[in-house]
Amino acid sequence: MTFVFDATPLIYLGKADRLDVLENLRRETLVPNPVYEEVVHRGLRKGYVDAKRVNQFVRDGALQQRSVEKPTRFERLTKETKLSAADTAVLSLADEVDGTAIMDESYGREIADTEGVKTRGTAYFLLLLAKRGDIDAGEARGIIDVMVDSGWHCSTDLYADILRKLEEIAPE
Repeated sequence: MTFVFDATPLIYLGKADRLDVLENLRRETLVPNPVYEEVVHRGLRKGYVDAKRVNQFVRDGALQQRSVEKPTRFERLTKETKLSAADTAVLSLADEVDGTAIMDESYGREIADTEGVKTRGTAYFLLLLAKRGDIDAGEARGIIDVMVDSGWHCSTDLYADILRKLEEIAPE
C-alpha cells in the first residue's frame, strides 16, 4: 500500500520536526508535484522552517515527489469541484497507484469518498505507528500536541477520541 500525502500532514509534521515518523510507515510515501510546490517552493519563499524540513526529506528520498501520469481524473475534478490543484493531485495520484490519500481536510475527504479513493488523516497513521510499536503512545500524543499548538485544526471530539485510542494502546 502506498500513502500519498497532502500538504497539511506534511506541514504540521514539519512544524513538529517529526517527519521522521514517515520512515516507520514501511510503505511507499509519495508527494504529488503540486503539493510539493505548495509546501516547499511557496514555503521556502516565505521562509518557513517546515518547508526546509519537507524539502530535505524529499532530497533524502524518504518521500518521493511524483507527477500525476493519468490526467483524466485530475482534469475532471479540477472542473467539477472546488478542490485545489494540490488536493486534486493527491486524490488522482492515490487512485493511480491504488494507494491511500493522507489528507485532513473534510471537503477533500468527502470528494475522495464519492470518487472511491481511500483516505486517512494524520492522526490515523500516528495511531497506526503507536499500535505497531514503532513509536510509543506518549510520543504519538506529543506529536499531536505540538501539531495542535502549531495550528493543526482538530476538533475537541477528535482530540478526545485520539487520546482515548492512545490510552488503549499504551502499556499499563
